[in-house]
Amino acid sequence: MTKNTEYLNETRSEMLRSGLEGREQEVMYYQINIDNYTIALDEISKLPDDERAELSGFVEQLTGLLASERLEQKKAKIMLAVIKRQLA
Repeated sequence: MTKNTEYLNETRSEMLRSGLEGREQEVMYYQINIDNYTIALDEISKLPDDERAELSGFVEQLTGLLASERLEQKKAKIMLAVIKRQLA
């Protein structure tokens, strides 16, 4: 292998390792949001009927955000697996 090829391979590996850390943080970020939205919905469900009715729009918003975060986390997990596979 030439020095240039070795350099390119090492640079590629460094970039993948950096991407790995970023993807792991991204997955965790989505999980924090998923946990927050799930707990918020649980807290709202414990409120009296009149307060829950008052917050119905917020519940819809949280439900949508929860679904979106779950989907985005699935995508991030796929990309994390891709990076891990390339590093193997």
